[in-house]
Amino acid sequence: MKNTSKLRLLIVDDERNSRDVIARLLKRKYDVSTASNGLEGIEMIKKEHFDLVLSDIRMPEADGMELLSAVKKLPSKARPVVIMMTAFGSIEDAITATKSGAFYYITKPIDIKNLEVLLKRAAEQSNLKQENIALKQQLKQQHNNFKVIAKSVAMKKVLQTVEQIAPSKTTVLITGESGTGKELIAQALHDYSNRDGKFMPVHCAALSANLLESELFGYEKGAFTGAVEQRLGRFELANNGTLFLDEIGEIDPQIQVKLLRALESQTFERVGGMESVQTNARLVSATNRDLKQMVVDGDFREDLFYRLDVVTIHLPPLRERIEDIPLLLKHYLTQFAHENSKSTLSISENAIDVLIYYSWPGNIRELRNCVERMVVLTQNEVLQVEDIPVAIRENRNQKLLEFKTINNDNVDNINNVNIIDNVNNSAGSAVIEGCTNGLSIDSNEKDLVIKALQQANNNKTKAAELLGISRRTLHRKINKYNLTN
Repeated sequence: MKNTSKLRLLIVDDERNSRDVIARLLKRKYDVSTASNGLEGIEMIKKEHFDLVLSDIRMPEADGMELLSAVKKLPSKARPVVIMMTAFGSIEDAITATKSGAFYYITKPIDIKNLEVLLKRAAEQSNLKQENIALKQQLKQQHNNFKVIAKSVAMKKVLQTVEQIAPSKTTVLITGESGTGKELIAQALHDYSNRDGKFMPVHCAALSANLLESELFGYEKGAFTGAVEQRLGRFELANNGTLFLDEIGEIDPQIQVKLLRALESQTFERVGGMESVQTNARLVSATNRDLKQMVVDGDFREDLFYRLDVVTIHLPPLRERIEDIPLLLKHYLTQFAHENSKSTLSISENAIDVLIYYSWPGNIRELRNCVERMVVLTQNEVLQVEDIPVAIRENRNQKLLEFKTINNDNVDNINNVNIIDNVNNSAGSAVIEGCTNGLSIDSNEKDLVIKALQQANNNKTKAAELLGISRRTLHRKINKYNLTN
């Protein structure tokens, strides 16, 4: 029976005496298993979990490099830390193995004290990796739906795509208007991948061409004035992780060339350097510009565009996912009430209707800022229409003025305003034909709701837009006139 309190160590060596001696000396500290060649070792790591692997490089049937390659194909949480053993004359092979992912190497004949020190360091890395994986899993459980607040059909499709492609290595291009949450989706792609490395965001528009090149690829000491020491770039720091390039449409043509090469070969040179550096970073980019049109205009390389555009995720603007607005309001209301040490706040349905009706050109970023402003400035426990910034209220009122208003004694109570009060006969007839039931307001209102639902093929979101009301108000009218069937 295996001792599960010890780290599991697999020794792979075709020299029996060497294998048995090392196993005997280490069995007090580790749960030791052995394999007589690389092929046997590969089969064992596929079937069982090991924390550490100590492998000879040169073996019959399958050598240490093949075993290392098999380890790298395992799921992240199942990958052991690998140390290579080599004869003195084969140190070059060991260095190659280290560059390919081995933790380190030790030369034969083995000095057991040096090996124990090396195994201890490798064990610390293994424990750190497992803690990192556990922390990621914990974060996933704490944040459902990729930390994205959404119930709209459009966003659910986005999240399904994220879940499907997150474990892959493919490059991803995220498109959408400013403020739609592109970085949040990029972070979700990283969090739900099997990558052990970091998520490294770079905002391309904020840096000049020279600064962006240094930021992405790093530089060598003395590469330029002020380069007093070597600095690693984001490509290198994101190794085995995700590099997120926001506003990629803003990068300089010269950087486009170097970026293309890095993507195709997974190698690059630091600024002022000659040595090629390898990277396994996954690239996710984002833009609010039309890259296809930029290619046509000669402002963006066509070959780089196709390299970036392997999978595209388009984020809809907030005005096309209005079902998510109440959820976002609740989330930000709770967040900012807590941050500003206020008691739990709520928001009136009248205020929600006004916010749903607004077009949100700044999307979620604008909504977030709006809620923060309301929370900071309000003196109410329930946010009212008057707490909404004037610009947003005036925008809605201007739209309502486009419609003819007939006698209405309850205009301040938005939830009680009849639909017919908001619709000009001529404007309404251009969108919703018919509705002539004399002077009966209820009859005309019911007729309007029916016509809107018919024209929208029973799509309640579109019907609400046709009527100039919120989806919530439309549902109340449907229930009022028993139009649920």
